[in-house]
Amino acid sequence: MTDFAQQVETLRPQLLRYARSQLRNDAWAEDAVSDTLLAALEKPQSFGGGSALKTWLVGILKHKLIDQLRRHAREATVLDRDDGEDLDALMFDETGHWRETPVDWADQPEALCGQRQFLAVLDACVEKLPTTQGRVFMMREWLELDTDEICKELSITSTNLWVLLHRARLRLRDCLQASWFSAVGTAGGRA
Repeated sequence: MTDFAQQVETLRPQLLRYARSQLRNDAWAEDAVSDTLLAALEKPQSFGGGSALKTWLVGILKHKLIDQLRRHAREATVLDRDDGEDLDALMFDETGHWRETPVDWADQPEALCGQRQFLAVLDACVEKLPTTQGRVFMMREWLELDTDEICKELSITSTNLWVLLHRARLRLRDCLQASWFSAVGTAGGRA
């Protein structure tokens, strides 16, 4: 095996982890990663060295993930209208007042997002989202698909898309508040 092929193969577990987090389907993730590695190994000259090999492979993988979503759009659960969410409980406390968010979300977002621990907690929180919300959130925020493309792929209206994104963001905020920000406040910060 050539040096380039060995380097590509070494990154396979990381690519597979990323693909699984995006697709939530092991078989589809494996297919997307296999297609990515095949594309990289068929045309190694395409890697110009202008970025890290991992960055280049993730760029290819993003396109393969989108292809997988398109290919399997009819197999996925299109819409789970009752995902057990009590939106009022997320937004209001027992007395009917708005829930307070003790952390200023605009306070140094680059510093928070740059930390590996934060990204691990964020990934865990995304995994806890209901299937449809998680899928819509990943398509919009990580795969950077536009509204029309997501709506077409999932056969939903743009209004429904925005509701799903709003609910996903609320859940992510609560999960991060409980799993990250409250721990940061009590521990005096994370390394």
